[in-house]
Amino acid sequence: MIKIDKLIKTFKSDLGRPKIRAVRGVSLQLDKGQILGIIGPNGAGKSTLLKMILGFNIPDSGGIEINGRSPLNPESRNAMGYLPENPYYYDHLTTDELLVFCGKTAGMDRALFKARAAELLKITDLTEARGSKLSSYSKGMTQRAGLCFALIHDPDIVILDEPMSGLDPIGRKMVFDLIIDLKERGKTVLFCSHILTDVEKLCDTITIMANGKVRRQLTRADIIQENRDLETIFLEAATSDHHENVSA
Repeated sequence: MIKIDKLIKTFKSDLGRPKIRAVRGVSLQLDKGQILGIIGPNGAGKSTLLKMILGFNIPDSGGIEINGRSPLNPESRNAMGYLPENPYYYDHLTTDELLVFCGKTAGMDRALFKARAAELLKITDLTEARGSKLSSYSKGMTQRAGLCFALIHDPDIVILDEPMSGLDPIGRKMVFDLIIDLKERGKTVLFCSHILTDVEKLCDTITIMANGKVRRQLTRADIIQENRDLETIFLEAATSDHHENVSA
């Protein structure tokens, strides 16, 4: 579903300062029905990588294929749903109006849209608040509205950037169950998270990034075989990256 080959992305910095190398030669592959989790310290390049997959940022070099197509191809974009780390929507809209906007943009059938919207609002516990303006929502409620927005058109590929952010334990369990349901329905899920226990339980494959590079790629079976927890492996990968930077 997603193939990434030797991806590089550099951003211009302030005048007189060196360019920021956000992503440095990253290669990944994600097959249909899999869940891939990307973890790493702040500034590792995770969000930049997701934005290139979505076609928001253009790589300097390297390739990205979404079902064999470019991320800029409209058919690729129709197949993806996205929840950013900090979702921002027009405050004067209600959740109902937000979803109508998304449904019309996706060209959804009216009857199908109504059924899908009702289902998602129930799952995210926003049915009673669907007529309230988003300006009145807490961070957690905004996050749940963003999940509805990302999933309303029933995409084959779901990309989530810190989906548990701002959620209480009940909300986290809701997102956890939702991701499991997506996998059971044959959807492909790619997400970033700082909550390592969730990543370890949910993901078929785990990628550890640091300083724009992939440091380790693991499966749950790898973690069991090494007889260690993900936190220890993550700290080792981040520490080795720090030592490399210092020696360089």
